[in-house]
Amino acid sequence: MDRSNPALPVVVVGGDLAYATAGPLRAEIDRLLTARPTTLVFDFGDLQFMDSTGLSVIVHAWREGQHAGTAIELRAVPRFLETILDLTGVTGLLDRSPVDDAPGLAAPGSTASA
Repeated sequence: MDRSNPALPVVVVGGDLAYATAGPLRAEIDRLLTARPTTLVFDFGDLQFMDSTGLSVIVHAWREGQHAGTAIELRAVPRFLETILDLTGVTGLLDRSPVDDAPGLAAPGSTASA
C-alpha cells in the first residue's frame, strides 16, 4: 500500500485475488474507507489471477465507497480483469459517481485527476 498521500490511498493488489486472500483485502478497504478519502485507488499491475471472491471485493469497495462518498479508481488493469469487469457489468458500476456533486469514477485502466 502506498501511504505517501493519505488523501489518496493506493492499494496495490498482486498475485492471486481469491478466497484465501480476499478477507485481509476487504478488511483493509473497510479500514481505509473509515477516513472517507475522496478516492481510493486500486493498482492491479501485479495481479495474476482473480476468482469470483476477488470480484466481490471490488463490488464491496464500490458499495462501501458509495456510503463514504469515495470514488473507486482502478489502475493498471490487466486485460483478463477488464474482460471480467465488462462481462459482469461491474464496469458500469465503477463509471457512476458516489454522490451527486462528486466527480465521476475512472474507467478501469484509466487515470482520474484528483
